[in-house]
Amino acid sequence: MSINKEILLEYYFKEGKSVPEIAKIFRKSETGINYWMKKYGIKKRSVSEAIYLKNNPGGDPFNVKIPNSLNLAELKGLGIGLYWGEGNKKNKNSIRISNTDPMLIKKFIEFLVKILGVDKSKIKFSLQIFSDINPNQAKRYWLENLKGRSDQFYKKITVTQSGKIGNYREKNKYGVLTLYYHNTKLRNILIDMLPL
Repeated sequence: MSINKEILLEYYFKEGKSVPEIAKIFRKSETGINYWMKKYGIKKRSVSEAIYLKNNPGGDPFNVKIPNSLNLAELKGLGIGLYWGEGNKKNKNSIRISNTDPMLIKKFIEFLVKILGVDKSKIKFSLQIFSDINPNQAKRYWLENLKGRSDQFYKKITVTQSGKIGNYREKNKYGVLTLYYHNTKLRNILIDMLPL
């Protein structure tokens, strides 16, 4: 018995079902489903695409927007520039940016939320401080400035032994904050926006 191409496309692409799930629906073997997919020329997802779909069954947890005002266009340009200058482009699985300036981090969060459509509550933070900085005071400083929640911070604060007292103290009074947004697909979209 043949399987209707349109129904197969609907299950596989619109509903995001896997071959094993479709096989259960039709009460057929996975080999049988793969046969019909090949016959109809339906390109199968890669392993990474399948894992991504499984982890995001409701679709992408972001919604990249086209700026519809001068303010949003400027924000997009600023966000791309901040990531280009301050971001970690080597990590393949997440968007990461580190800085000592809460205003810079706040502006990047605004870019993530208003341009890339990220849910602010899904953003994570880690903190690195020198040993002569009070960890609780540093965390409180960042929480107040970013209007974040304590559970967005990774529990472990990285403490680096202080060296000679120099001008780092003024710049680094509350440590270096790293912002993380874990999503490989969005990280790749952002990398493609960079003027490389």
